[in-house]
Amino acid sequence: MHRRHLLLSAAAVAAQLAAGPVALAQQPYPSKPVTFVIPFPPGGTLDVVGRMLAQKLSEQMGQTFIVENRPGGAGTIGAVLVKGAAADGYTLLFAPSTHVTTPMTLKTAPYDVVKDFSPVALVAKAPLAIAVNKNLPITDVRTLIDHAKANPGKMSFAIGSSGSAGHLSTELLRRSSGIEYLIVPYKGSAPAYQDLIGGQIDGFIDPILGSATYAKAGQLRVVAVTSKARVPSLPQIPTVGETVPGYEFYSWYGLWGPANLPKDVASRLNAEVNKALATDIRDKLTQQGLLLTPGSIDDFVAFEKDDMTRSARIIAEGKIRAE
Repeated sequence: MHRRHLLLSAAAVAAQLAAGPVALAQQPYPSKPVTFVIPFPPGGTLDVVGRMLAQKLSEQMGQTFIVENRPGGAGTIGAVLVKGAAADGYTLLFAPSTHVTTPMTLKTAPYDVVKDFSPVALVAKAPLAIAVNKNLPITDVRTLIDHAKANPGKMSFAIGSSGSAGHLSTELLRRSSGIEYLIVPYKGSAPAYQDLIGGQIDGFIDPILGSATYAKAGQLRVVAVTSKARVPSLPQIPTVGETVPGYEFYSWYGLWGPANLPKDVASRLNAEVNKALATDIRDKLTQQGLLLTPGSIDDFVAFEKDDMTRSARIIAEGKIRAE
């Protein structure tokens, strides 16, 4: 009996070992910590939103979502890391719209947005703000256009990085309003704001959160936002479209997995992101000027396609290339 019991136990252990991979595959997702790769440094709006979302998903799904910042290469280093990860849902990319535009500005792109990644969820759109030096006679888009036309080629606008949403929206403003100004590249938003406040440059189009902070301190003037409708957190600020019909532009944040992410995993993540966006983080993010965008994976795919088409046109017309 004792020998029989040992034989049965050994057989049971062998069966468990043999079925290990199958059993693991059958465990509900997620069964271990998930890594959220953010391809930019800590501290920016993207990082703030990503950490809020990761924390909420941890609470909802019962597993830790670990934020891992992998900056460099205008976001391409972190993206390539996720591109090469296993397509099992345990390594995800939380990135801004530069994820789809940066490859368009490079001679050799390190990834193909459509072929190398699985869209999971569009999280939020970030309207940009047009800020100007407070000493200029500019109070809205109309006076900005008038001032630029009265001083042809003399106005200057900063861009935080080549191919960024701010860069594309600055190029779009120039073309759609029929004005000319010098575009000055900077290595990030911080030095651009310093020169805008100091009067070395005249204007800067950047996410609302940064410029609104300086505007509240009286250091610069915000004259318009780039969204289709006025932003709830800044209802007194008009849109560019109120003066330049049809103008609309956003930075935006999305969640991707590697190519061939299982449909059930992608669908679960999409549902959990939508659930998270309906919780208390909605008010926190809205107060920062963001427009939350819950929706299906198909909604995200359609949005990404439209944005890529529009951005490609602006990049081609403006001959925008990464430095």
